Amino acid sequence: MSHAGGHLDLSRPLLSGIYDVDARDYPALAAQARRHELALRRIDLADCTGKAALLARIADTLQLPEDFGFNWDALADCLRDPGWQPAWGHVLLFEHVDPLRRGAPHDFAILRGVLDDAATFALEHDRPFFAFFPLPATDD
Repeated sequence: MSHAGGHLDLSRPLLSGIYDVDARDYPALAAQARRHELALRRIDLADCTGKAALLARIADTLQLPEDFGFNWDALADCLRDPGWQPAWGHVLLFEHVDPLRRGAPHDFAILRGVLDDAATFALEHDRPFFAFFPLPATDD
């Protein structure tokens, strides 16, 4: 098990952020999120190769408000004020990200930036917020 999956305390807002981990750590992370009563969402990005599909998948998975604007600013606003999923903290596990990572690296980078801003905002409000991405697949 990697460092993040085995030693990261998801109940500590000070550790909020974005982490790249071995996908095999996801079950332990999910179990810890449930144990600490954090809102847990798995966001499957299979077939997401650009911004429109990515934002639609996130909006659907997170059950964002009907008036969600399907743009980066709207996503940032929702993640800063997570009334869509009341909880004292949030854990997002992203799955199947390699097609987006390779096919739309700019959109992938913006997503990570929005998530990083959300984690910083949550930290400032003493709420845990974690986003986990699987390490890139290797071509071994």
